[in-house]
Amino acid sequence: MWLFNSSVGRKVVMSVTGIALILFLTFHCAMNIVALFSGRAYNAICELLGANWYAVAATMGLAALAVIHIVYAFILTAQNRTARGDNRYEVATTVNAGKVEWASKNMLVLGIIILLGLLLHLFNFWYNMMFAELFPSIHYDAAPADGFGKIISTFSNPVFVVLYVVWIVAIWFHLSHGFWSAMQTLGWSGKTWLCRWKVIGLIYTTLLMLGFLVVVLAFAFGCAPSLCCDGAAADCCVQAADCCKEAAAVCGK
Repeated sequence: MWLFNSSVGRKVVMSVTGIALILFLTFHCAMNIVALFSGRAYNAICELLGANWYAVAATMGLAALAVIHIVYAFILTAQNRTARGDNRYEVATTVNAGKVEWASKNMLVLGIIILLGLLLHLFNFWYNMMFAELFPSIHYDAAPADGFGKIISTFSNPVFVVLYVVWIVAIWFHLSHGFWSAMQTLGWSGKTWLCRWKVIGLIYTTLLMLGFLVVVLAFAFGCAPSLCCDGAAADCCVQAADCCKEAAAVCGK
């Protein structure tokens, strides 16, 4: 089948899976922004997307898309290096060298950084949430659906904050090139639309990554609005209020 056996077909598969992953990132970013303003609302979303059949199916689908995208990236990179042979280092001397983006020349390196960041993210959140619900006998987390608490604890660690910032920057570079490149591969750009897709992609991916970055930094510096008596803190407030009511009732008697 040409989608899997030809170079053009592999690029089409990479483009389609890449666009699907960008759409998921958009949903994920919107979900994270909810955490900025309400811990309870964020935890409600986490509970909805917990260990149920549709969430597990969606997770498996996303995992398949990511694996296909990564595998094809390595295959195409190896093919390109083989095709260029000893001349692959002479790109800088060509007429179009100035037009070659830095991200385009370093997509593999960016991809490796993104993959390592993804593994860290899966460990910090997916493993401690959905996996904990699926296999409660293996993972002894008392509140796997408390995503808001996971965000607070993760970004209270400066090391994680730095790693996530580096990860987000790498994703931005990767998407800023990958967005318009996918449109070009799918034949949705001509001479005019190529420039437009580059501008659209740059704006879209910048806003998308800024959304993730704001969440990380807001919780890292403790300035997220949701930290003001919401989420887990709100539960403490409610419990304290109940205790006060009970104490007042006892004193009244």
